[in-house]
Amino acid sequence: MKKFLPLMLDLAGKEVVIFGAGAVGERKATLFSDFADVTVISRDFTPALEKLFEEKKIKIFKVKDLTDNEISKHMKNAFIVIPATSDTFFNEKIDSIAEKSGKLVNRVDDMGDIIVPSVIRRGDIVIGISTLGDSPALSKYIRKKLEEVITPEFEQMARLQNEIRELLKSQVKDQKKRSEILWNIINDDDVWVAFCESYEKAFNVASEHIERKE
Repeated sequence: MKKFLPLMLDLAGKEVVIFGAGAVGERKATLFSDFADVTVISRDFTPALEKLFEEKKIKIFKVKDLTDNEISKHMKNAFIVIPATSDTFFNEKIDSIAEKSGKLVNRVDDMGDIIVPSVIRRGDIVIGISTLGDSPALSKYIRKKLEEVITPEFEQMARLQNEIRELLKSQVKDQKKRSEILWNIINDDDVWVAFCESYEKAFNVASEHIERKE
């Protein structure tokens, strides 16, 4: 029985090795290339993967048949290994070698060590949704529903909270009062409405809460 704990990982400088360059390998490489050093190993590569390589967003290695030792060498420095070939048996072999080497595995056809959730991003706000692989369609449905609630204004509110918090550190000594002001700003409908006009107006409306405490 696997026990998954939701985490936010910093993958900067970490290597993700993907075996397979079909549609799934392409999707994984596209996703991870924004966060990690990605290497794709395959016999052939899709035009999209070749473009990512030309843009220096990923590395590619063209191979034929791979022995167990060659598989091990390719994943030597990997933080995450992704078996994404069309051969289930070969994926199992890659998984087994990775597990023995102490690597984290993201499976595309089975339950691995890592599950990539459906994600909502609003600036510094990141929300991951997962059904642990049981229902990708439900994850997508939940994401669409949450996107209706977590609107782009939430990104602006995150920025506003950060800037007001820094301002409060120099103007309000009492930590409890600082927390109260920040909470009142979040609950101020006038601030949310002001975002529709401009960030500057919302900031000015929010700043009134500081003046009330002085």
